[in-house]
Amino acid sequence: MSKKITLLGSTGSIGTQSLDVIRAQGYEVFGLSAHSHVDKILEQIEEFHPKYVCMTNPDAAAKLDAALAGRANAPKLLTGPEGLKELAAMDGPDVVLNSVVGIAGLGASLTAIESGHDLALANKESLVTGGSLVTDAVRENNVKLLPVDSEHSAIFQCLAGEPYSKVERILLTASGGPFRHSTPEELRGVTPEQALRHPRWDMGAKITIDSATMMNKGFEVIEARWLFDVKPEQIEVVVHPESIVHSAVQFEDGAVKAQLGVPDMRVPIQYAFTYPARIPLQSERLDFFTLGTLHFERPDVERFPCLAIAYEALHRGGNMPCVVNAANEVLNLAFRQGRVGFCDISTTIRKVMEQAPFELHPTLDDYFAIDREVRCLTETYL
Repeated sequence: MSKKITLLGSTGSIGTQSLDVIRAQGYEVFGLSAHSHVDKILEQIEEFHPKYVCMTNPDAAAKLDAALAGRANAPKLLTGPEGLKELAAMDGPDVVLNSVVGIAGLGASLTAIESGHDLALANKESLVTGGSLVTDAVRENNVKLLPVDSEHSAIFQCLAGEPYSKVERILLTASGGPFRHSTPEELRGVTPEQALRHPRWDMGAKITIDSATMMNKGFEVIEARWLFDVKPEQIEVVVHPESIVHSAVQFEDGAVKAQLGVPDMRVPIQYAFTYPARIPLQSERLDFFTLGTLHFERPDVERFPCLAIAYEALHRGGNMPCVVNAANEVLNLAFRQGRVGFCDISTTIRKVMEQAPFELHPTLDDYFAIDREVRCLTETYL
């Protein structure tokens, strides 16, 4: 099965694991993008020979341009956010995978969809901030929106051949992160180094901190609402520390389908590339005889208020999920820099939600405007 892939965000955790799949299956890379990791994308260019490369950071773009000068068969270099959208729109690939971090990926997601490409989505902010815009564009352009997050891929697989209208509940699993048994006093003293040690998954720094606060799971609730056209109250988060059950769906007759496997992001990545087909993948297999006991718990929203904040934003609708996302991005980075405490992330987001202007039916420009405004507002609290 020959495939051409454009990979947006190729130097991050999802990007590099996507290239593992591409390498293993012998797929062709049509285009690559990165923000600032010049050395890593140069290595990728050497191996995969893309036709186009985009660097969104101007200084990094200049450095890459110099490094590519004089090379035979060098890819065409695109730059900046407009270059990212130009790459997402180009004819050629069978699938565009968007693993750009943050709201910066929203414009590229919409451009890929509007250009008629099937979109494998690992940029959760596209749906968190602009869910209605993205899903409307998918319907209007008759393309596939293929989830890459392990939980949403699991739900997607459970729903294969099933009418979405028969879904009673989505059971969205969460590892609980490294602090699920921590006391409030212990949480107040959490350091970035501690929060970056996830017990199950190897992820980028931003998403690992979001997992520790459970804001990542809150964002996944918002994603699930848009991906599977369900109401917020139909999505139940289940803490499952072993991360073997990646998520499940309960139907109106009481039957539950779950997708299980060892934690390995290459499985959902490959399924997004090959859907609806399945092809072999060299990966660790789940062994029920050595698995032992699986545990399931209710999430503690008192200990992890970011999960409750995400539900509140989803219920309020409009631009409120975008407000929460922007504030969280600023506070996540501030925590990693030692500028704010772990527990201050949720309390500050709540303050920002109270102050930010609310818009029930925002346009794309409105989303980007509120994103900029909220980032400035959050910095004033810092």
